[in-house]
Amino acid sequence: MSAFFASDEWQVLLDNLPNLPFATWESFYATVFSTLLALAVGLPLGVMLVTGEKGGVRPLPAWLLTLLNLVINLLRSVPFLILMIMVLPLSGVLLGTRIGTVASIVPLFMASFPFVSRLVETSLREVDAGVIEAAQSMGASPLQIILKVMIPESLPALIANVTIALTTILGYSAMAGIIGGGGLGQIAINYGYYRYKYLVMVVATALLVVMVQVFQSIGTWLAAKCDKRLRQ
Repeated sequence: MSAFFASDEWQVLLDNLPNLPFATWESFYATVFSTLLALAVGLPLGVMLVTGEKGGVRPLPAWLLTLLNLVINLLRSVPFLILMIMVLPLSGVLLGTRIGTVASIVPLFMASFPFVSRLVETSLREVDAGVIEAAQSMGASPLQIILKVMIPESLPALIANVTIALTTILGYSAMAGIIGGGGLGQIAINYGYYRYKYLVMVVATALLVVMVQVFQSIGTWLAAKCDKRLRQ
C-alpha cells in the first residue's frame, strides 16, 4: 500500500495517530448526544404531526399543524453546511464558543430534529388503524393510546429510523470539521484535504465507516429484538 502514498504522508499519519482515538470519541460523543437531543424534540413533534391531524387521536388547530409542517420543511430544506454557518452564532451565545465539538452540537441538533420528526411520523403511520380504534373503543385516553399503543406498536420501525438518523448525523458531524467542529472530520480536512495528505483522509474515513457499521448493526439487532412478528 505504501506504493500509493508518499513517505511524507505516512509520516503525517504517524504524527496524527495519537489524536485519532480522541477524535473518534469526539465524533461518537457529538453524534450520540445530538441524536438524543433531536429525539427529545423530534419524537413529540412526530407524534403531534400524526395525532394532531383531522381525525387523529388528538386533533390540533389547522393553523398550528400547518405551522409545524412549515417549520420542519423549512429547516429540512436548508443544506447542512449553510445551516451550520447560520447557527454558529447561536452556539457562541449558548455555549460561549463557535469552535470545537461542543459548539457543533447546536447546528447538528438544529439540522437533525426536523429529520427525526419526519422519521417518527413515518413510523407512527405504519401502526394499524384497527389497533388504535380498538383502544379508543375501550375508552383509552389520547395519552394512553400514544404511550401504550402507538409507540410500542411502532417501536421496531422507530428504532430502525433512529439508526438511520444516527448514521446521517455522524456524516453531518464529519462535515462540521470544515469549520473546526472537531472529531474525525476535522482531522480528515485539516491534516488530509488541506495539506493534500490523502492517507490521513482515508484512515479517518475508514474509522467513520466502522462507526456507521457498529451503529447500524446495533440498531438492526435492537429493532429485531423488539419486533413481535419475529418472536412468534
